[in-house]
Amino acid sequence: MKLNELSPAPGSRQSGRRLGRGIGSGLGKTSGKGHKGQNARSGGGVRPGFEGGQMPLFRRIPKRGFKNRNAKVYTEVTLSMLDKLENGTEVTANSLKELGIIKKVNDGIVVLGNGELSKKLTVKANRVTKNAEAKILAAGGKVEVI
Repeated sequence: MKLNELSPAPGSRQSGRRLGRGIGSGLGKTSGKGHKGQNARSGGGVRPGFEGGQMPLFRRIPKRGFKNRNAKVYTEVTLSMLDKLENGTEVTANSLKELGIIKKVNDGIVVLGNGELSKKLTVKANRVTKNAEAKILAAGGKVEVI
């Protein structure tokens, strides 16, 4: 196969509507826009969410709470997840992603104390709960907050 032999699959490409090209095309004269009115004009139409002067839905529904746009999103990792690793492993966000334990790093990882830990690990995380830290140290590991 060569580049000049490539062609799109049959039926995957359609030619655009040719507006205003005579009565026989079915889209002549007013080009499918009807007669006069806001939508017939160039640049006509209403903005998204406009409901003809009725109070729009996004203004009718109540607004609640506050969403902090600067909030950090940490990926949660439990001790039961870390217990699957080999003894003496250095645990970082990137190493966990490579091993497939977490899918996304986000703004870093937080280690939670759920489950038990029997392996001696060196944990480097953005946040570690007190419970998790106690269990890691009890297992003979180290905790380093980045």
